[in-house]
Amino acid sequence: MNAMSKRDLARLERELVTCLTDACETAKAEIVGFSWLTHRLDPDDYPASLRITWVFEREADKAAALAGEARTRILALTAQALDEAGVTLDHVAWHVRFDSEEACSRSHAGDWNRRLQQR
Repeated sequence: MNAMSKRDLARLERELVTCLTDACETAKAEIVGFSWLTHRLDPDDYPASLRITWVFEREADKAAALAGEARTRILALTAQALDEAGVTLDHVAWHVRFDSEEACSRSHAGDWNRRLQQR
């Protein structure tokens, strides 16, 4: 896809932040150990570059969520948020990543910006 205009990118970012924040707040109330989420995208490779990272406190929390129904719920919350933001993706799961504060502390000394750039 062609690069997005600054106006389109700003609109998309606002929509994503609003809709993903709603998904995040819902997940915090429902999923044990879930902490926060973030997204990254390259406007020159949108929507293929869109990545949504769901972050848990501990690796054990992440593993339990991924082994149970929480993974399905997370993907549903992500799909709903993207739909509300007007983002259409063929395979939502391909754009979702799972991580933990524990893993970031161990591997990147808690530097999330560096960790997310490398992933």
